[in-house]
Amino acid sequence: MEQKNDKKVIRSWAFFDWANSAYNLVITSTIFPTYYTIITTTKEHGDKVSFFGRTFTNTALSNYALSVAYLIMALALPILSSIADYRGNKKVFMKIFTYIGGIACMGLYFFKLDTLELGIICFAIAAMGYIGGVLFNNSYLPEIATVDQQDTVSAKGFSYGYVGSVLLQIICFVFVLKPELFGITDLSFPPRLSFLLVGIWWIGFAQIPFKKLPAGSPNYSAINKSVVRSGFQELSKVWKQLSHMKVLKMFLLAFFFYSMGVQTIMLAAAGFGEKTLQLGTSKLIVTILIIQLVAILGAMMMSHFAKKIGNVRVLIFVVLVWIAACYCAYFITNEYQFYGLAAIVGLIMGGIQSLSRSTYSKYLPSDTPDTASFFSFYDVTEKMAIVIGLFSFAYIEEATGDMRNSIIALASFFIIGLVFLLVLKRVEVRAAKKAA
Repeated sequence: MEQKNDKKVIRSWAFFDWANSAYNLVITSTIFPTYYTIITTTKEHGDKVSFFGRTFTNTALSNYALSVAYLIMALALPILSSIADYRGNKKVFMKIFTYIGGIACMGLYFFKLDTLELGIICFAIAAMGYIGGVLFNNSYLPEIATVDQQDTVSAKGFSYGYVGSVLLQIICFVFVLKPELFGITDLSFPPRLSFLLVGIWWIGFAQIPFKKLPAGSPNYSAINKSVVRSGFQELSKVWKQLSHMKVLKMFLLAFFFYSMGVQTIMLAAAGFGEKTLQLGTSKLIVTILIIQLVAILGAMMMSHFAKKIGNVRVLIFVVLVWIAACYCAYFITNEYQFYGLAAIVGLIMGGIQSLSRSTYSKYLPSDTPDTASFFSFYDVTEKMAIVIGLFSFAYIEEATGDMRNSIIALASFFIIGLVFLLVLKRVEVRAAKKAA
């Protein structure tokens, strides 16, 4: 293992965020949701679509698909992280998930209304590729950076991700808004080309971390039952260890609930902007670009304030802002209000993700060799939160016919997370006094 805080290793690690964040921006947040909502909203059927013979609200269907993808990965991650721990080949898994995700994005090039099933399946598989890659990338953090540098390194990764994704978004932006410059007459071509470019970008830039990050000791022998079972045994072992780690346990409870809100808003915001406010592709892309650029500043600011007043205090403040943002979203009626809210969300979005990752890393025991298992637990916690958040969001929209009601429900998740953060602060103070 190379020495920690190596600048070249950290830079190459951050490029994984640069590579896969293009998926998060183009597929999750901007062009795909807009394209999907437009092509699945027809004069004949309104916002209803048929998926393998069953009728769904279009945006609810995409949210259900994502929740299924996250559920599958939540169940698979313990097994995969166990294999990575025992065989020392987590970079192999990073590669596999990157190629799966990238190829699925390329498959979206063929997505039109008459190939709805193919589009939804590729959409879900791309999400699985992204989830798996992020898990193994996150588990490198305590291996490449010392505790005092983890906030900064984590923020650097998110910053690289935002910059890289914005660069590709601008390229796609030109094709989508000015197709006539390239002689494009099929208006479905620019968004589908964007999906293809995401896959190429994702796989291409991922070669940088693949080349520099520690390789481990790959073992390609067949997976036996004991190894598969050991994945859940590792998860169970982490759960038992948490009973003696009150601070870490309380943080995970808080993280679980506020992640229901954060991740669901990030995944559903574009659909809300297009469907409820009818922003249109150009305005929605500009809005998301604002969020991404402000998020760079947010990640750096949260890292700075965490050093001054502590991670938990910053997280408490950020969750309070998220609660306020949810209630504001319920009442917005025009694009300018949406732009203002987007700027606020961008500022706190990058900060809460970056700080959550580094806070968890800091709370891990310094003598823990199986970081992949602990980060598997972290990722399973987040993914199950997303499953519940997305399913709740989709179900409430279908039941009430209004996305605004779904947003109010998300506020309740943030409130519960806030309560656990306040308790965490008290537990942390007690633990510090006891240690002293």
